[in-house]
Amino acid sequence: MSELTPKKSISSSRWVFKYLMEEKRVFFPSLAALFFTAVLSLGLPYFLGKLVGSPADALKTHVPPEVILARSNEVVLQLMAVLTLQAFVGFFRVQGFIRSGESALNRLRRDLFDHVTRLPMAYFQEQRAGALSNRISSDLGVVRETLITTVPQAVRQTVSLVGGMVFIFWASWKLSLIMLASVPVVVLAIAVFGRKVRGHSRAAQDSLAEAGTVIEETVQGIADVKSFTNEKLELSRYATALEVFLDVTKKGAKIRAAFLAFVIFAMFGAVAFVVWYGARMYALNEITWENFAYFVLFSIFVGASLGSFPEIISQLQQTAGATDRLRELLDAKPERTDGDESVVLGGALAFDALSFRYPSRPDVKVLEDLTFAVEPGQRVALVGPSGAGKSTTFSLILGFNDPESGRVLFDGVPSSSLSLHSIRSQIAIVPQEVLLFGGSIRENIEYGKPGATIKEIQDAARLANASDFIAELPEGFDTLVGPRGTKLSGGQRQRIAIARAILANPRILLLDEATSALDAESERLVNEALERLMQGRTSLVIAHRLSTVRHADRILVFNHGHIVESGTHDELIQRDGIYRFLVETQLV
Repeated sequence: MSELTPKKSISSSRWVFKYLMEEKRVFFPSLAALFFTAVLSLGLPYFLGKLVGSPADALKTHVPPEVILARSNEVVLQLMAVLTLQAFVGFFRVQGFIRSGESALNRLRRDLFDHVTRLPMAYFQEQRAGALSNRISSDLGVVRETLITTVPQAVRQTVSLVGGMVFIFWASWKLSLIMLASVPVVVLAIAVFGRKVRGHSRAAQDSLAEAGTVIEETVQGIADVKSFTNEKLELSRYATALEVFLDVTKKGAKIRAAFLAFVIFAMFGAVAFVVWYGARMYALNEITWENFAYFVLFSIFVGASLGSFPEIISQLQQTAGATDRLRELLDAKPERTDGDESVVLGGALAFDALSFRYPSRPDVKVLEDLTFAVEPGQRVALVGPSGAGKSTTFSLILGFNDPESGRVLFDGVPSSSLSLHSIRSQIAIVPQEVLLFGGSIRENIEYGKPGATIKEIQDAARLANASDFIAELPEGFDTLVGPRGTKLSGGQRQRIAIARAILANPRILLLDEATSALDAESERLVNEALERLMQGRTSLVIAHRLSTVRHADRILVFNHGHIVESGTHDELIQRDGIYRFLVETQLV
């Protein structure tokens, strides 16, 4: 994996802090409190220095013990006052940082989700199930750790480092210069090791998201997993993904451990050398005992601050890797938002010499020079063998994909001049495989018209032949349907989807007929509901049953991306063509 430039790292940090600035009314006071408590933390080595240094110098000059005790008591009381103030301010500082950090994260989560929902279908067609959600989840986890923990720690340690350096220079500039000679070495190490840590961090996040994807795919397809007794196979897939993650993590751990070990050796070795040299200076009366005590205590303080920076830098590098990936997602081009929003569709629909191929399969032309027209209120059936282009036609009507050439026309107006929101808000689709959300029946029906009244929802359910089975459920419309609607039968899910479409009151209806997998009674109820739904609406039906085809005003026969036959059932059955063959095999 390629390494990113430092310039990109800075840009990523600014991108994260942009969200913190949205919470500046809480963040800045918390930051000020953090600076204040960090300065107060310097009081600990200062007062300890007075406790150690002053009595020693006093004993050297034969000051009475009671004077030494009184001075020590005074210093301790001053230290306790400082610690009390630090704790009091620290309470509000921690609370403020968590509030501002979590608020910034929520804003980032909302922006990410909003952007993801506006990405084109082509983007999702190239993603594995669950990969996107796991990627966002793992990357946001890293960013959260940085905003809530690492940023406050970095500020606190920076203040401690700078303040400590001021004190040690005041205590002895000569010893300070000796100690600072080791800093350039550490800074160089941070630059070298940091780039490598960041690269491994991105790889680790990728592999962890891959492992999460395996879990999500397995849970979604658990019925197939159990039916084929492939529990061990899925365990093997997950174990393989975890092994990849572990290998990447181990490699990153070696670099981070080597970095930390080097810093510990370099910094604390330097402190030990400086203390040894200071002892020589004290022995030669080149420094007082109190200043030497100050220097030792603040050197330890500075060393501890510097010692924490490798971990801080490492976490910031990890965050840079995570934010780069999140920014890549936000940089992905969303669907178009232009076009006429006020258009009211009349129901006429046409394809004008349209050709299309999926970007992932550029060598396969799915539709070629497709031309047909549907009049308002007309019922048109699309039939043909699997892979002929029927579902792709629906996808183009909904604007999920853009044609390679040609046009989709609504009432004679090219779809490209109309807004996608306006088009889709006047179209409803009942798919072959109905997806219900994991809420209640009422919420799933209401999805067709958010904010609908309970009476509207009940009327839609009645027209969809769903009222009876809903009434038999213990909680009625408030019954939870389970993940993807697994607590309902196939026929029940279909009727919920039809009720949703009825509530949406579309001008154009797209039906991927789904009665082929239903029992006779469920099929009868669903067909009755579909008949009510199609009344007075332009309806395009991907037909799998002969009963649907017989009632169509016109039948379009697809084969290899072309319309090879067109007409009514009676007209087409007289020809010795594909339609007749499909009828003889019941269109399935």
